[in-house]
Amino acid sequence: MSITHWCVIPAAGSGARFGGDIPKQYVEVAGRSILLHTLDALLSHPRIAGAIVALSAGDALWPVSLSDMHGKPVRTCIGGTSRAASVSNALAALPVEVTGGDAVLVHDAARPNVSHVDLDALFAALDSHLQGAILAAPVRDTLKRADDSGDIAATEPRDKLWRAFTPQAFPRGLLAKALGDAASAGIDVTDEAMAMERIGIHARLVESSEDNFKITTPADLARFEFMVSPR
Repeated sequence: MSITHWCVIPAAGSGARFGGDIPKQYVEVAGRSILLHTLDALLSHPRIAGAIVALSAGDALWPVSLSDMHGKPVRTCIGGTSRAASVSNALAALPVEVTGGDAVLVHDAARPNVSHVDLDALFAALDSHLQGAILAAPVRDTLKRADDSGDIAATEPRDKLWRAFTPQAFPRGLLAKALGDAASAGIDVTDEAMAMERIGIHARLVESSEDNFKITTPADLARFEFMVSPR
């Protein structure tokens, strides 16, 4: 029998880089918010058991009547002032049946186009690499390092470089410890894998489709709108 996993979605951010009157996760595409698209993409997969969404205090845009999707529980908690703090709060708020050794997925609220194919690949890696796995994509473009004037200083080798995506999956207890250790050290980790690296745990890289992109700019939103429109 396939093991099922809970998913944590940090959604307490304001989306300042995106701009607009509301946080980007609540921008509507094809009649529902980006966040609901994200939840649908995750909870429609048979190996995801439920989701907990970390919201900002006083979030008035979350649909309070939403308690399940695809027959699976959707719960909320109050997030923190950073992504890492929101993930930590959500890990603490997971149901008691999720043990410290159970792997939990962490996924960006504004990454609504993750496919079941990519999730299948992530779960296959996680089944054999129990310390963790993440979706990612190899760097294919030529990389340039700039000098202080904005001119090219050097061309950097791209061999073995990857761009980290989500979901990122790690055992609940170890991830909570890693995030807590980073916070105590005053280090603002930019993803869960970075926190785990600090305590000596290295995730398996699983190649993801480029369609699993994060909506960060209006151009990203337009791309997602185009992809959703024929559905």
